[in-house]
Amino acid sequence: MDNPSSLPPAILTVAPNGARKTKQDHPMLPITPAELADEAEACLKEGAAMIHLHVRDDQERHTLDVTKYREAIAAIRDKVGDALVIQATTEAVGIYTPQQQMDMVLELKPEAASLAIKELAPEGHEPAAKEFFKEMHALQIMPQFILYSPEDMQRFEALKSENVIPFENPFLILVLGRYTSNQTSHPHDLIPFLNHMSPSRIWATCAFGPLEHAAASGALAMGGHVRVGFENNMLLKTGERARRNADLIRQVREVAEAIGRPIATAEDVRKTFTG
Repeated sequence: MDNPSSLPPAILTVAPNGARKTKQDHPMLPITPAELADEAEACLKEGAAMIHLHVRDDQERHTLDVTKYREAIAAIRDKVGDALVIQATTEAVGIYTPQQQMDMVLELKPEAASLAIKELAPEGHEPAAKEFFKEMHALQIMPQFILYSPEDMQRFEALKSENVIPFENPFLILVLGRYTSNQTSHPHDLIPFLNHMSPSRIWATCAFGPLEHAAASGALAMGGHVRVGFENNMLLKTGERARRNADLIRQVREVAEAIGRPIATAEDVRKTFTG
């Protein structure tokens, strides 16, 4: 797409539910395949190019069950076709081993998957991680590497230089803050990550709590991309509770438009990361 500014088109990703929250947290938190498909369609209309997908078991608990993933992906595709990149999470949530996480990805073969460096490539597990990433690369599964700290960033760069990570143009997501009761994510939490990152890297950020929108706005202004949604925050920039995930996508789209960044489509994402 034509872009008169020097900043790339903004990739907006929605994280609609996460692994922990329930409808007690928000009645519009999507859980079922049908609910996820409805939210995906609403977020697409507001500018989302990707959906970060978590699925739940029959008791609405976090699961990496391949059948549950396939049901949700099929429902989303029925609603929006290929207009969204569907990214499966591999998050362990203290339940799954690295091998189980890797086995899920290779069995499911999703279009995209998010991968925590600290979970899948800890010290001493480089050979297994290298083989897994090699298989992902051969299957053309689009990775997004989750980095929770500047130390994770340094670890990622080391693995890339050692050819453990074979992807030429990997997408990174910088996580500001943690799941805690006193979450204090702040836009300035981005700075330590950027100080340790190669300028050529393509990155997005996500932040917990009421400053999610401020952090996303800062990332967009610096040429980064963003992930927002009920997984991390349910509040609008005004402090009011969002009606649904699509409201949070609309807010960041308006910021991108205000600073002259076009909004990336799913096809833009595919061309960037898979050629």
